[in-house]
Amino acid sequence: MSVTRDDVRHVAQLARLDFSAEEEARMADELSEILGYVEKLDELDTSGVPPMSHVLDLTNVVRNDEVDERIDQGQALEPAPEADGDHFLVPQVVE
Repeated sequence: MSVTRDDVRHVAQLARLDFSAEEEARMADELSEILGYVEKLDELDTSGVPPMSHVLDLTNVVRNDEVDERIDQGQALEPAPEADGDHFLVPQVVE
C-alpha cells in the first residue's frame, strides 16, 4: 500500500500536527514501508492458529476474597495529617 502526501496531511490534520513539505514526503515513504511490511503478514497461513489475546498461555492467579478484621472510622482517620473527627481534611484544590 502506498501512502500519499495527501494521506499524511489528512492524518496530520486529525492529530493536530504540522509538517514541512520535506517531512510530509519522508512520512509518506516511511508509512508506506511500514504498511508494506504489515501486508507481508497477510501472506502467512493462519488457518490452523486459534484466535488468542496473548501469545503466551497465561492465567491470572488471584486469591479468594476473605473478610478480615475491619477498622472503625477513628482508626481510619488516625494516621491522617489532619481530620475533623469525621473526615480527612485536605487543602482546597478547586476554587
